[in-house]
Amino acid sequence: MKIDGVIFDWDGVVVASAALHVASWTQLAAAEGHPPPRVPGLGGLGLKGELVVAELLRWTQEPAEIQRLLRRKEELFRERVLRGELAAVPGVQAFLDALRTAGIPAAVGSSAPRQNITACAAALGLTGCFAAVVAAEDVGRGKPDPEVFLKAAERLGCPARHCVVFEDAPAGLAAACAAGMACVGVLTTRPREELPGADRYIHSFHDIGVADLAAITDG
Repeated sequence: MKIDGVIFDWDGVVVASAALHVASWTQLAAAEGHPPPRVPGLGGLGLKGELVVAELLRWTQEPAEIQRLLRRKEELFRERVLRGELAAVPGVQAFLDALRTAGIPAAVGSSAPRQNITACAAALGLTGCFAAVVAAEDVGRGKPDPEVFLKAAERLGCPARHCVVFEDAPAGLAAACAAGMACVGVLTTRPREELPGADRYIHSFHDIGVADLAAITDG
């Protein structure tokens, strides 16, 4: 099948940021007088931050306080990015370059705040690699709802069935499936058994080429 667009989750797919997120949550917990977070896979859940604060960490249910905590946590994360602590997922730059050469547009569909995506892209020289970015602020319903990926496909001008999604989190994989898109499981933050149902699996972008994408959708 012809591939019209490729949509990337951000954390754990384009950027190897899980450890930075965990460190930022831990730093915030200490500053706010909360115990260290004990949520498995906290750095790569693929969920909107409001859900993490209210339902997983259970720090507060007050909307204004949730937003205050989230703003501070993301500030701490971006400070780490500016200090040079962030790395790209191996091979992603070359893969993005190959997509551009092939004339296949790329988009980001992420639960991360836009400021985080912008800061990370600038730090790693990825600014301008994506024709569209759909971030946390752009959707009303977070993953596993398919809104983020459907909106990304719309901004690319591509039918959902002709898009391939790269995801590292169960919520994101469920969102891609709900959107009717083929999905590649990126095994950077969790093992294959925790990402059931992907059409293909990779450990890094060294494991896949642009020529492989059509076969994924045909399968």
